[in-house]
Amino acid sequence: MRGKQAPKRKIEGDIRYNDFEIAKFINYLMERGKKTVSQKIVYDAFDLIKKQTKQDPRHVFNKALKRISPLLEVRGRRIGGANYQIPYQVRGERRFNLGCRWLIEAARGRKGKSMSERLSSEIIDASNGEGAAVGKRETIHKIAESNKAFAHFAR
Repeated sequence: MRGKQAPKRKIEGDIRYNDFEIAKFINYLMERGKKTVSQKIVYDAFDLIKKQTKQDPRHVFNKALKRISPLLEVRGRRIGGANYQIPYQVRGERRFNLGCRWLIEAARGRKGKSMSERLSSEIIDASNGEGAAVGKRETIHKIAESNKAFAHFAR
């Protein structure tokens, strides 16, 4: 690695809730620099969540992210001519990043309705422990569990 690592930038909270995590999620959802479009999608999804569940949408969102975010992941490593999938614990920052990415991916994969409706239904499903994003987490955990015999190769 050449030079110094770039300093971590502080991100401000979003405009409606002043929440750091929602602001990060809006940035992850954004395409082609159109932040107002992604803000509208997220806030419309939160309004739908509030209407359907009659709970605070931030609470439902945080619960969904907690259910989606992985604790373990596998990384490939070459040892003695063979490639092993070695399970590692996931850092908190990467856990949030993967959870957001899987949530957005699952919402985009749904058929039909507008993006805000798909996102709200995926967040509600994830907070209930269902949906494609939770399935992705379970798959990753199963792979890590089946390869735990190689955990001693981790440094």
